[in-house]
Amino acid sequence: MSPRPSRDNNPRSPRVNAARGPVRGTRARGASSRGEGPPRKAPEGLGGEQVEGRQAVLELLKAKKRQVTRIYMADAQDPSDILDEIENEAKRQRVQVQIVSMNRLDREARTDGHQGVLAFCARLKTVGLDDLLAVKNPFLLVCDGVTDPRNLGAILRSADGAGVTGVILPRHRSARITPAVTKTAVGAIEYLAFADVGGIPTAIDQLNKAGVLTVGLAGESKQSLYDVDLASTPVALVVGGEQSGLAALTRKRCAAVVSIPQLGKISSLNAGVAASVAAFEVARQREAQS
Repeated sequence: MSPRPSRDNNPRSPRVNAARGPVRGTRARGASSRGEGPPRKAPEGLGGEQVEGRQAVLELLKAKKRQVTRIYMADAQDPSDILDEIENEAKRQRVQVQIVSMNRLDREARTDGHQGVLAFCARLKTVGLDDLLAVKNPFLLVCDGVTDPRNLGAILRSADGAGVTGVILPRHRSARITPAVTKTAVGAIEYLAFADVGGIPTAIDQLNKAGVLTVGLAGESKQSLYDVDLASTPVALVVGGEQSGLAALTRKRCAAVVSIPQLGKISSLNAGVAASVAAFEVARQREAQS
């Protein structure tokens, strides 16, 4: 495979052009670290209309759950199997792939980790709590005030890996599905079902009434996660925000509040790591029982 042509369509163009900057996967010299980019109007719903990063864009195409309107790919990048796969899949689905300069892609991107490719698509669709409960033996994840996009992305990646069947997010006091989330989740958002709710305590009430074991994670709890039967009943793990943890009313509504035993000196895990450990403990117990 040869490097992708530069914008002058000359296949012999060198992959590094002093006037254009670095090759695929790196940022132009002098580019600022934008994180989530300049402030933009928050989209309605969960968002997800802009997907950045190679694996995230590939999974967006492979899942075929959302309409993809166009893909931007930076020119003069090194050969890459995954970029070939993105181009081939886009061609099969008749999605336009536009080759642009890295500077143009930097301007369009809202993260520093776009890896030379981004896609524009339809926003994520949401379902109701009843839909999440209709799944056989549901395994749900409830995020109560997780505001850091990368934490949320890591949580969603782990959720997919552990077999979570549905994710519940509040409409307020929570990160939306931003490009930073999609990049960190590396495509997991395409395979998860989401419900956005007005209030987490009310949602937990509904889960309790439906026979779901609601388990809140709190580092100071005396009850260990590993002492709870997470396999013989539908379960919902409830993870709190990065700074304050579970909200008081959320904690009160949970059927159980547990901690993850630790041997080191650090008193608590961050939200992303705690959610990951707990989710895979549910997966482990369910696998052992099957």
